Amino acid sequence: MSGLSVRNVTHRYGPRTALDAVSFDVAPGRFCALLGPNGAGKSTLFALLTGLLAAPPGTIAVAGHDIRREPTRALARMGVVFQAPTLDLDLTVAQNLRYFAALQGLSDRIAAGRIDRALHRLGMAERAGERARALNGGHRRRTEIARALIHEPAVLLLDEPTVGLDAAARAAITDHVHGLAREDGLTVLWATHLTDEVRPEDDLVILHKGRVLRHATAGAVARGAPLTEVFLGLTGEAA
Repeated sequence: MSGLSVRNVTHRYGPRTALDAVSFDVAPGRFCALLGPNGAGKSTLFALLTGLLAAPPGTIAVAGHDIRREPTRALARMGVVFQAPTLDLDLTVAQNLRYFAALQGLSDRIAAGRIDRALHRLGMAERAGERARALNGGHRRRTEIARALIHEPAVLLLDEPTVGLDAAARAAITDHVHGLAREDGLTVLWATHLTDEVRPEDDLVILHKGRVLRHATAGAVARGAPLTEVFLGLTGEAA
């Protein structure tokens, strides 16, 4: 599979099982919401996907590359936006992106074109010369997403990217990333605990206590009911 494939992935912290035989696929051009409450195992899964934790029992393949057998190729096809902010606040938007491009080994000419396209794609071209410190939270997130696109990944991972943003900024970021999947063919895995970021046509993986409870389109999971109610009922979080 050329998108993202997770097969029978298990991870333990001592006696505690954080992930229990997790399996799902995300095809190219699909937006998949990884929906789970705090402590569900979302961050552990992202750490395994990005190589921050050693490759686990099971199989993870990124754009057809097994992360255990071909870690360099797998990670090269992946763009990541972590939950914690990672911009250098004393650099401008463009400088942050040029620094990342240099780390990726891109020439100045190629980097310039890709940075320009990424900033236009995220609606940030007019802010290229502004220091990251001067940006609001939503524009900082857009910059991080633009940065994650510079090396032209096939798979884009976003770990709770709207944490701390207001409703308008959350909606704008969610719209932008849906557009990347729909129009650019990216495979998107979007981790969240917020059901209002999930659209009926999205792929949906509900993760709870390290196990996949549902994997289908959000509309199929909800079956006409409010997704929030279904989610809270499945995870036992309802008051």
